[in-house]
Amino acid sequence: MALWLYKLGRFSARRAWLVIAAWALIMGMVGGAAALFMGPMSNNFQIPGTETQQMADKLQADLPEASGGTGAVVFTTTNGEPFTQAQEEAITGALETVTTVPTVKGVIDPFLTTAQKAEGAAQLADGAKQLAAGEAQAAAEKPKLDAAAAELAAGKAQLDAAQTQLDTQKAQAAALPAGSPEAAGAAAQIAAGQAQLDAQKTQWQAGQDAYLAGKAKFDAGQATLAATKAELTAGQRMADAAAGVLFVSENNKAAIGQIQFSESMNAVTPANRELVQEKLNTLDSSGITVSYSKEIVEDVSSLFGVSEVVGIAVAAAVLLIMLGTFVAAGLPLLMAVIGVGIGVGGTMALTTVIEMSSISPMLALMLGLAVGIDYSLFIVNRHRQQLLAGLAMRESIAKATGTSGNAVTFAGLTVVIALAALSVTGLPFLAILGLAAAATVAVSVLIALTLTPALLSLIGTRLISKRVWVKNAAATAAHDAKLAGLDASGKAAADEAVDVARSARGWGGLVTKHPVVALISAVLALAVIAIPATGLRLALPDGGSEPVDSSAYQAYSITGKNFGEGMNGPIIVVGSLPAGLDRTSATTLNLDVADQLRQVPNVKAAVPVMLSEDLRTAVYQVIPAEGPASEGTVQVIHELREQGSTIKSDLDVTIGLTGQTAANVDVSEKLGAALPPYLAIVVGLSLILLILVFRSILVPLLATAGFLLSLVAAFGGVVAVYQWGWLSGVFGVENPGAVLSFLPIILIGVLFGLAMDYQVFIASGMREAYVHGQDAKQAVRTGFKHAAPVVTAAAIIMISVFSGFIFSHLTMVRPLGFALAFGVLIDAFVVRMTIVPAAMHLLGKTAWWIPAWLDKILPDVDVEGAKLATLTDAPADARELSGDREPSR
Repeated sequence: MALWLYKLGRFSARRAWLVIAAWALIMGMVGGAAALFMGPMSNNFQIPGTETQQMADKLQADLPEASGGTGAVVFTTTNGEPFTQAQEEAITGALETVTTVPTVKGVIDPFLTTAQKAEGAAQLADGAKQLAAGEAQAAAEKPKLDAAAAELAAGKAQLDAAQTQLDTQKAQAAALPAGSPEAAGAAAQIAAGQAQLDAQKTQWQAGQDAYLAGKAKFDAGQATLAATKAELTAGQRMADAAAGVLFVSENNKAAIGQIQFSESMNAVTPANRELVQEKLNTLDSSGITVSYSKEIVEDVSSLFGVSEVVGIAVAAAVLLIMLGTFVAAGLPLLMAVIGVGIGVGGTMALTTVIEMSSISPMLALMLGLAVGIDYSLFIVNRHRQQLLAGLAMRESIAKATGTSGNAVTFAGLTVVIALAALSVTGLPFLAILGLAAAATVAVSVLIALTLTPALLSLIGTRLISKRVWVKNAAATAAHDAKLAGLDASGKAAADEAVDVARSARGWGGLVTKHPVVALISAVLALAVIAIPATGLRLALPDGGSEPVDSSAYQAYSITGKNFGEGMNGPIIVVGSLPAGLDRTSATTLNLDVADQLRQVPNVKAAVPVMLSEDLRTAVYQVIPAEGPASEGTVQVIHELREQGSTIKSDLDVTIGLTGQTAANVDVSEKLGAALPPYLAIVVGLSLILLILVFRSILVPLLATAGFLLSLVAAFGGVVAVYQWGWLSGVFGVENPGAVLSFLPIILIGVLFGLAMDYQVFIASGMREAYVHGQDAKQAVRTGFKHAAPVVTAAAIIMISVFSGFIFSHLTMVRPLGFALAFGVLIDAFVVRMTIVPAAMHLLGKTAWWIPAWLDKILPDVDVEGAKLATLTDAPADARELSGDREPSR
């Protein structure tokens, strides 16, 4: 590998303009693709197959009107007083103008909604009064009907008795002799009695008919009263269910409006978001302050902010101090910018066809800048040292590429493996994030190995200042005079003796003189720092994590203060109703479901809000008592899902959860579950690579153990600052809460790759000294002495770049920037420059032990560039150096 990279570096130096032209062409093509095909980014972290995604798909199919994004707008008066009638009318008018914005399909006016709610309550009260009056009237009529029925029954009995008596008389009269006066008199008397009885029967029947008509009217009234009562009961149940959902605060000093979009919030363009704000910002003249929820003001189209520039400026200062000239300091920066331009540009060009989270290009930007600077720095620094040692220009470039470039290749490969392995987690947005960052790192490695040598060839001796050349010439002359009279082997021995003496000084010498103390102290310190990590809690960011002076934070805090924290993150429940229901029974069933949902602890309100035309799909809005990222709300979501089995058995309704609050919980839990297998994959693959690089078993195991210490310490720092609020004023953490849910898995991938970077550069120097014949313990000191300055500079540069993102305009990136900066700080200075040299000094020769059978089958990657040591300073083909210039003094 070293020899192949040597040839690549030599080719790049000889064909500098060809290499530059090739990279310029690539940059142009990527830039053009980004300009033509760049689409909007999002912060949508849905995971296919989860319940929240399944319910969202169901709503899209069954209730398309319920799909689309929603953003909240919070109104307050600038003087803190209740809204006046004129201000309420101004808000209503402004909200009406918002409906003219493209993709806005409707608005919810808080005052109209509250007025309708009050009107409904008044109608319920009036209906209740009318029902009571009707019931009282019915109660009064009922005794009359009952009395009439009793009277009619008594009359009927009397009539029946009279008819029976007449019938008896008829039978007696029939026994009299026919034509006798007695028979005639009896017949006349019976006829008169029957006529009188028939008249009474007719009178009774009229009374019966009147009674039946009255009873039918009474029964109809009773049915109307029953229907009215059922309607009022359902209305009252709905009002009770919605009692906990307010749109205007009780003191009339705050109001919440909602903007409903026809497309998802991720698809709403920044222009339309700004247009919504322009329409409502006109209320400022009416003494009204408007605050917008995170969904409306969130703009992830910008990658760079002021803090990121400051971080790069610090990195530039470190480079200038280390390398001494603006040309030398600017070269690694230029390489990093080109690498980031190509990597991030390519990523942005894919946003049209791939839904990409805003953090994907941000992570690629962070890593591209950090590793791009570091990788070029390693080669530039090696080349600079070789020039000062008298090596020919292009030969020095080639050897720097073959030695430091070899370490860069394997370090970069470790980072790429760690990032690309994010694709095996089964989380699409995380896979895209990892692959985008891995591609950017790969581009940075290629640029360091090709474009850096090309530009070094053109820069020539201007890489080093004239003052340094003069100082070096004097030092060389003094050195030669001191060693005059010694043969080559004697000079080498004298130089090695000086090198050994120098290696015993400084931090490396101190650590190796007291390795046990250094090792135990460092491990204990990291263990203490890691203690807060035991309380790590994961969630996705909400408005409460935004800067205090931001509109999103104001909307979040005002909502929580006036309406309850749960209004910031309602939970959407989707119900599948049984077939065969009419609208009344479906409404009643929905209210029964809402009643059971409210039985879950910490549920403030549960309201049926929508029913499909086929009466098979219903939507309920559940308002938890706490905010969307709180532990209480996470528990509410779990208990709502548990309540689903009870609802199914009692009401034959199947429920599922969706909405951003439930989705965030699902994403956080999926990410937590993906951590162990991901860690195993990354560590396993990288262990294999490190065994190949170092031809040792213990060195890779030591490197991995050190990484785990760095990781838990970094987690501890993140929890202390962003979850517990320690030093919150320093880092701008105004509302401490749960840690960004995908921070741990990204930190594992990135920090492991970077940790192995430093391990390769530190340990390869130690192995190089050991392979070249030094005692194993002395090789630790020698390797540390040679690698420590450049690793220190590289770590400071990387920390500076990452620290710039701690105050990023994208709040989601801030904890990630802190975690990476703190993690690199711990890993570089405590693990790689304290624990590793101390442990390797204690291990001695054992550190480089490897089973003989494994040593035989491993390919020789020659990471220390041993094969290059046999090369002479003058290549065999003199034409290759025809353009070489010896360093001018």
